[in-house]
Amino acid sequence: MSDTEKKERRIGVFICHCGGNISDYVDVEKVRQNVEGQPGVVLAKTTMFACSDAAQQEMIEAIEKEKLDGIVVSSCSPKLHLFTFRAMAKRAGLNPYRYIQANIREQCSWAHRGQIPQATDKATAIVRAAIAKARASAPLSTMRIETKPRVLVVGAGVAGLRAALALSDMGLTVYIAERQEQAGGWAATFGKTFAGGRLGSEMIQDLLKRVSERDNIMLYTRSEIVKKSGSVGDFTVELAVAGKENITLNVGAIVVASGFEEYKPNEGEFGWGLPGVITLPQYKKMVDGGKGIFTPAGQPARSIAYIYCVGSRQGEEAEKPNRYCSRFCCSAACHAAIVSAEKVQGIHQIHLYRDMRTYGKYELLYEEAQKSGSVFIRWDPSEPPAVTQENGHLLVRVKDHLLGGEELEIPADLVVLVTGMVPRENAALVNALKLPVGGDGFFNEIHPKLRPVETVVDGVFIAGTAQGPKTIAESVSSSLAAVSKSAALLLKGYVDLEPYVAEVDEAACAWCGKCLEACPYEAIEKVAVEGKEVARVIPSLCKGCGACAVPCAANAISVKGYTDEQVLGMIDALLKEATA
Repeated sequence: MSDTEKKERRIGVFICHCGGNISDYVDVEKVRQNVEGQPGVVLAKTTMFACSDAAQQEMIEAIEKEKLDGIVVSSCSPKLHLFTFRAMAKRAGLNPYRYIQANIREQCSWAHRGQIPQATDKATAIVRAAIAKARASAPLSTMRIETKPRVLVVGAGVAGLRAALALSDMGLTVYIAERQEQAGGWAATFGKTFAGGRLGSEMIQDLLKRVSERDNIMLYTRSEIVKKSGSVGDFTVELAVAGKENITLNVGAIVVASGFEEYKPNEGEFGWGLPGVITLPQYKKMVDGGKGIFTPAGQPARSIAYIYCVGSRQGEEAEKPNRYCSRFCCSAACHAAIVSAEKVQGIHQIHLYRDMRTYGKYELLYEEAQKSGSVFIRWDPSEPPAVTQENGHLLVRVKDHLLGGEELEIPADLVVLVTGMVPRENAALVNALKLPVGGDGFFNEIHPKLRPVETVVDGVFIAGTAQGPKTIAESVSSSLAAVSKSAALLLKGYVDLEPYVAEVDEAACAWCGKCLEACPYEAIEKVAVEGKEVARVIPSLCKGCGACAVPCAANAISVKGYTDEQVLGMIDALLKEATA
């Protein structure tokens, strides 16, 4: 875009007070005065709440009256109101991608409280940079892709099965890929579950029965994803099924509910390896088995010591510490104690805990466990319980943190280590789907509150304990959230993708392959154009990250919406402000 074209632009700038969130720390009127004379700016206004309906209507009227061909909204983070202002621009007849957001709240006023002159200067610089970007902006259009009304669910645990049934109810065809020989996951091994008291095995049997009755659900056990190609709405997935030839599936979305693994204590950790020291899942099998609670010697167990937070909230004592709380363990241990008290009259149960987290309605389990005879003793992380074997009997030494550090010796027939969840080994799945993994090893969502089941790979959703530790109820809730997102994507028959994708100047490209190596989404292909090989971007796969542009020696690749002209224009605007 030439300098002449930039001067002919008609840009409106709207600066928000945000009810004091911005105007208490930034002189918004001075910012308005500083930017109203910028090239291309024909209107600069302040507003109390830019996101309000009244303010949006004023913007629409200003766009129509002043014939604006670009706007800058200077307010909060685009994470909050990006789509709000895009929709407003569209209603006014303005291309929504000619709206630019300047974040002067999170990046300015909130970061520089008590520094009004400096914050005002910084806000001016941010707005000037946004204006420079708006001057070089071009109209963009979303890409529309037709979607396939089919979904692949990875994992046949309680979350995966429940998701499959809900998708089936909506008329979508569902394929379930389960790595194990038997479907059902961990819940299939459970006896009584909290808080309803229903048997986990019974719950899974009911779900599997309902799945088998659906003509539009296909369950493949002993199967894994080999590779994936295509994009949101139209994925081609190759599935390896044991004993059969690989199966190719064409689906519009993928829901990953691959589950978790139980934490395996290290040798010597809280007495692990000593006879009678077992994990909570092992103890639950004993309690649920109906044959009684016995010591390794075959004697009825009369005293149980539970040690909490084994494998969770670890410190430097662990080689690769799990910093997170596993959420379900406290409630599960309290529930196991309640069931034990029902089965064995007079059983002694001591709970050694760091913090008790039976959150929400599960607080009732904690209270019921106390009423059934359980005793709870709090220990400090700096002095954890020590488990030894003396004269053939287990002995737990612990300092009671609530009684001033008094040291207690607790004899026990069984020591139950309340182990948490750890992420399942899913390297092949991660590689095939390009799934993002968080620092805790579980799959990462885009935003824990705003987009809790979506991943950076459009059309791929996460659910259940593949995402992090959850109870059964929470796993089902997240699976239904993934169902909602998948169905919203597929049922309307198409999906509109953001236009912020890379593009190649084929005249400048000489195909060196560096861009293909750099692209993490396999969105680059080699094509022949007019007798020479060049790179071409597959728009439906491109995420607009710009990784391909960095190694290009010919500078033949740019990203729409973030062109060199726009970025350099913003830098120039910031430098001018910094040296003014």
